[in-house]
Amino acid sequence: MGNEAVRLGEVLRRHDLRLKKGLGQNFLADPVHLDRIVAAAELTSDDVVLEIGPGVGTLTVRLAQRAGRVVAVELDAALLPVLAEMLAGQSNVSVVQGDILQFDPAVLVGEQSYKVVANLPYYITSAAIRHLLTATRPPELVVLTIQREVAQRIVAHPPDMSLLAVSVQYYARPELVARIPAGAFYPPPKVDSAIIRLRRWETPPVEVSSDDQFFAVVKAGFGQRRKQLRNSLGSGLSIGGDAADHLLAAAGVDPTRRAETLTLDEWAAITRARQTTIGS
Repeated sequence: MGNEAVRLGEVLRRHDLRLKKGLGQNFLADPVHLDRIVAAAELTSDDVVLEIGPGVGTLTVRLAQRAGRVVAVELDAALLPVLAEMLAGQSNVSVVQGDILQFDPAVLVGEQSYKVVANLPYYITSAAIRHLLTATRPPELVVLTIQREVAQRIVAHPPDMSLLAVSVQYYARPELVARIPAGAFYPPPKVDSAIIRLRRWETPPVEVSSDDQFFAVVKAGFGQRRKQLRNSLGSGLSIGGDAADHLLAAAGVDPTRRAETLTLDEWAAITRARQTTIGS
């Protein structure tokens, strides 16, 4: 990885660029891990790829070699000259300057189905995942490089669930693909990263009448996650402990349990019970 980092440093110096910590600019320079990310996306020449945060284009070049078309969205306008140099001759790549959270992903890629591949800045991980999975026309596959600890939270099972885990698993099946050590990046971050792959469900794996009602219950349950469910739901749903007891009894869930121990099926059961016993 040493030579890759040296070349990356030379490119940045030639363009007189200084990395911006506030934008989470840690660029992946290790070719082995770059190739693993591309392999995880299972690309063919028919695929359209939306890349978030191409940085200096080390991953973008590899995506362009495997996919039919790549749309790369970069927030930092100062990196555009570097990308132009790195992507010279790649006619199937278009670079868009802006914040991915302000774009409808489907508008960027057009009518065709698409995949997302990104080395995400840590600070936008949760917001970006939510933005993609809840888009009007979401991607069929998402491959992300994110903080390892966050990746482990996303793929967790009871009794180690979190609001993030429930939110992702409701929309997609997450897989932890590989760990990436901090030393594979330039400059190295303080923590290791991981490649995670999200395969979006055609329909959610649990039956509820609406996403909004489901997440209202889940957010209430995790609002005071160290408390028993009767207390967190009673407070979060503004119904009180006694009504929460009735709600949980109707769902077949022990009111003394805590939010991190529940499965998606149990959250769905509570959501359905709320509709029938209390109203939405």
